[in-house]
Amino acid sequence: MKNFSKKIEFHILQSFPVSCLNRDDVGSPKTAVIGGVTRARVSSQCWKRAVRLSLHELGVKLGLRTKKIEQKIIELLIEKHLSQEELEKCSKVFVPKITDDTLVFLSKKEFGTLADAYVEIKDELVEEKNKEDREKNKKIIKKAIKNNIKKESMDALDIALFGRMIAMVTDMDVEAASMFSHAISTHKVSSEIDFFTALDDLQDEQGSAHMGTSEYNSATYYRYVCLDIEQLKDSLGDDEDQIKTAVSSFIKALFLAVPSAKQNTMTAMCPWNYAKILVREGQPVQLSFEKPVVKDLNGGFLSGSIKTLNESINQFENNFGSLYRKKAEITFSQENNDSIDNIIERVLDAL
Repeated sequence: MKNFSKKIEFHILQSFPVSCLNRDDVGSPKTAVIGGVTRARVSSQCWKRAVRLSLHELGVKLGLRTKKIEQKIIELLIEKHLSQEELEKCSKVFVPKITDDTLVFLSKKEFGTLADAYVEIKDELVEEKNKEDREKNKKIIKKAIKNNIKKESMDALDIALFGRMIAMVTDMDVEAASMFSHAISTHKVSSEIDFFTALDDLQDEQGSAHMGTSEYNSATYYRYVCLDIEQLKDSLGDDEDQIKTAVSSFIKALFLAVPSAKQNTMTAMCPWNYAKILVREGQPVQLSFEKPVVKDLNGGFLSGSIKTLNESINQFENNFGSLYRKKAEITFSQENNDSIDNIIERVLDAL
């Protein structure tokens, strides 16, 4: 992510009541110690997953993240009427040079491109009897993939947004256009315990058939997300309408996305309360909320969080001076009855 490329920065405040949005290895809400106090935390991976699922619900063309690369490529090669011997060579020689039982992120078009690359070189590949044979095949496959995997093959928005690393074929690496921070509460948070019981519908005696506990908290979260427009163009191409559609879809998904944990029992489906959206060409800058926000006179944390957010952003602009390079500043607020559609329109105008 280049410091002076054009970016959209999202500084989001979002309050949730009783919830356990992201659990650790023992089922407790994730936390972090910031400024000497415990904060509620939702990992960046968790919220990126929620954004990806929201993109899917919006009908956006997405990639496929799977270990079953061989299965997908073989299916395409069968359609090309390759012989059984050629299919076996693909499984034994070609696919192992791409992945070794790891999750790989590929678009539908890229699966086709890999199948085409194999067809192109299948007669050059040799049976691997020794290290020299393996190295020879590796070079042939790497060259074929490099020649066939081109920028126009990228037709999955989630791969362009979240990036991809394929250690065995670095020519297929994609730099992520988005950055997500871990969402943190702007204030001190203590988890609480919910004690629950369940009754057996067929039992005659009194008392519960099952007892248990689960942890939860409530918090006002600060979320920071940055979208690098130049990197997005580098992955998807320069078509203006395509980029506008990608940006619009991303903002909608960002607005809708809520982690799925415990939603059936705690239902934390709260939208943005407040957001400051900046279109800039400067280095990305996020807030730390190192000093925890204290409750206001009404007992809430949101108003203090909004005040801190705005004061910090103004301070950043003063500190960075000519390096800040702000092109537009857009505010979303529930209190002002702002529409996410109007926000998207203003962002696109600023681009």
